[in-house]
Amino acid sequence: MTRVAAVDCGTNSIRLLVADADPATGAIKDLDRRMTIVRLGQDVDRTGRLAPEALERTFAACREYAAVIRELGAEQVRFVATSASRDASNREDFVRGVVDILGVEPEVITGAQEAEFSFTGATKELAGRDHLAKPYLVVDIGGGSTEFVVGDETVEAACSVDIGCVRMTERHLVRDGEIIDPPTPGTIAAIKADIKAALDLAEETVPLTRARTLVGLAGSVTTVAAIAQGLTGYDPVAIHHSRVSVGQVREITGWLLSASHAERAANPVIHPGRVDVIGAGALVLLQIMERIGAEEVVVSEHDILDGIAWSLA
Repeated sequence: MTRVAAVDCGTNSIRLLVADADPATGAIKDLDRRMTIVRLGQDVDRTGRLAPEALERTFAACREYAAVIRELGAEQVRFVATSASRDASNREDFVRGVVDILGVEPEVITGAQEAEFSFTGATKELAGRDHLAKPYLVVDIGGGSTEFVVGDETVEAACSVDIGCVRMTERHLVRDGEIIDPPTPGTIAAIKADIKAALDLAEETVPLTRARTLVGLAGSVTTVAAIAQGLTGYDPVAIHHSRVSVGQVREITGWLLSASHAERAANPVIHPGRVDVIGAGALVLLQIMERIGAEEVVVSEHDILDGIAWSLA
């Protein structure tokens, strides 16, 4: 067994997994898995830079994670940074801060690399489940981007496009610093047009409709799954490998886009950091399902973090 620590720093959240991995058996045992909403990608789509306050929120989480990694004695650490830090002109400020705190340099990976990690993390434990038809389409809906990966045992095609819950919210649902709540039909139509254009681009690289099983990752998808189950608190065990029909996703998306901030915030499974962006994230999921004709999405709690951990093991 190898004790490893994986950090995934995205546009909306930063997450840590410390685990014991056994390459011989394919088993991975979580020791600590946690997530912090830091909104690193705050205004990056508009300014092209990481905001000072966003950097400080991220560095505060890194200091917390460094303490956990030391306490659990991880032998290897890998820090992967994704969409927001790819887009930012001042990403060197981010790199220096992470090195000072964690002692490792963040790898600002490409969208294709991000997709491969997500595919490995999401599908490694699906092997042998004959009731799930292959190939898989793994969709990782992040804050700034969405990754699409088609494959059987390995990746056949992958791409990343710039549609994510934070990017779509900031681009379409913010006016004068305030969230449009609820959005107008015209605003929703504009978001759908952006998503359609991104899906057209994705299909140039990835045969989306060839997949037989849709696997959905990340907070927008898992939150929709939690709402679908009517959970009274976020329960990753209940969510992991649950299935949500396209009808349920359509109904939940409609509610999220029509509800007030207070109504969304009152739902116990919606993280406070997702209250304003979950509507856009759910709409991305719905548009993908309708585009490929998916009747359901298999929801996975295991994703890029697990893929990063396996890369170390």
